[in-house]
Amino acid sequence: MNNVNKLVAGFFFIWDTVILGITFLVSLYIFKDTGVQGIDWVLFIGLISIWLVIVKWRKLYFFDLNGDFSNRILNYVKSSAILVVILGLSYLIFTFPPTFRKVVLSFSIGFPLIGIVTNFVILSIINRLKNSGGVGKNVLVTGQGEMVNRVNSYFKDNPKNGYQVKGMVKYHNVAEPELAVEGGEYVSDLDNMGNYLRDNPVDEVIVALPIQYSEEIKKILNTADYYGTRVRFIPDYQKLLGEDCKVIRQGNMDMVNVRQMPLDDKISSFLKECFDWCFSSLILLMLSPLFFLIVILIKLDSPGPAFYCPERIGKGGKPFRVFKFRTMRENDSTGKASTVENDPRITKVGKFLRKYSIDELPQFANVFMGDMSVVGPRPHRTYLNEEFQRSVDKAMVRHYFKPGVTGWAQVNGWRGPTETAEQKEQRIAHDLWYMKNWSMKLDIKIIYLTIFGRKTHGTAF
Repeated sequence: MNNVNKLVAGFFFIWDTVILGITFLVSLYIFKDTGVQGIDWVLFIGLISIWLVIVKWRKLYFFDLNGDFSNRILNYVKSSAILVVILGLSYLIFTFPPTFRKVVLSFSIGFPLIGIVTNFVILSIINRLKNSGGVGKNVLVTGQGEMVNRVNSYFKDNPKNGYQVKGMVKYHNVAEPELAVEGGEYVSDLDNMGNYLRDNPVDEVIVALPIQYSEEIKKILNTADYYGTRVRFIPDYQKLLGEDCKVIRQGNMDMVNVRQMPLDDKISSFLKECFDWCFSSLILLMLSPLFFLIVILIKLDSPGPAFYCPERIGKGGKPFRVFKFRTMRENDSTGKASTVENDPRITKVGKFLRKYSIDELPQFANVFMGDMSVVGPRPHRTYLNEEFQRSVDKAMVRHYFKPGVTGWAQVNGWRGPTETAEQKEQRIAHDLWYMKNWSMKLDIKIIYLTIFGRKTHGTAF
């Protein structure tokens, strides 16, 4: 987010939190005889904490002035509804005095209603200011070729972002056909840019020149400094490194983090780990009787151990042992050959377990121990991983994070065999898409599709 977006997001964060706190405290004050006077501040802090987790999960304050404000209102409605549901369930599960339901009802109506109305009013004011230029900036763009085209096209296609391009500054060789700017109007050249800045209201100069033109960039900086005009520089490394880059500050140095992922954020990573631990603990407790029954069935069906613990490649390319129910005859489950349809090595019980992915359930123990996540790229065998590394571009990027019990590729039908180039490429492509677009909402969607999705079990055998 840029500084304006951060400022607006920070304002709404404080505003919504204050609204929440005031609504709850006023509800407690109106209904004094609720029987919770001794723990009212504990409830207040707990409510605030739950709200913070919800808005982080829902990305409520990833604010973009260029975005659709109706989506922000809808997201607020969903976030407040989740909070109200959690509060209502807490009232039913825990022991509260019957009179406390008045506080719950008052807050459940007051907080969403006041929040929606005030958010709508404030967003309408911001939108009016932005469209009238009150939150906008007049900018002058200088550069050449493709970089200038990207800048000009972005501002042209996104008029609500608050930036108004006054014109382009002609660089000495932009007249060449391959460097012509699309949709831009030249108002000056580099030598006369100072005259334009003197005679016209310009808030910022955007420099879209490759770094090798250092002398020209210095000239632009000196001219802008002379007239007190701010300068923004658009680096040209994205063409080389891709769009998933983020500049981070280390001491007095700027470093470019190539392939910035949502889970690089420490809070997001912590929330995912907390979810993994809680979810895996719940699954292991609930399914322990089923595990016991499956162990007996495997033992009765064929000789050998009930569990199969092959080596897989995990986060950072480090090997680990994954837990699975054995589905093949003991001497045939350790080879390098991938499983194929109607594989004769699969036992009768194993065929049923594999069809419904029940053989993967012990991997929740791997999640509990921290080797895996509930959702993530599926772990591969060592030899298969090396094969992917040789044949599919960026295949090893999937090891930035923990492997998962289920994943985006699996729920889209790309589980099972990896015999063709398409199967390999699609699996990696889906894994990388998941990593670039991760959210808790996406994880929950994948868990749902793993259980109920039609594509999930179509290639299982």
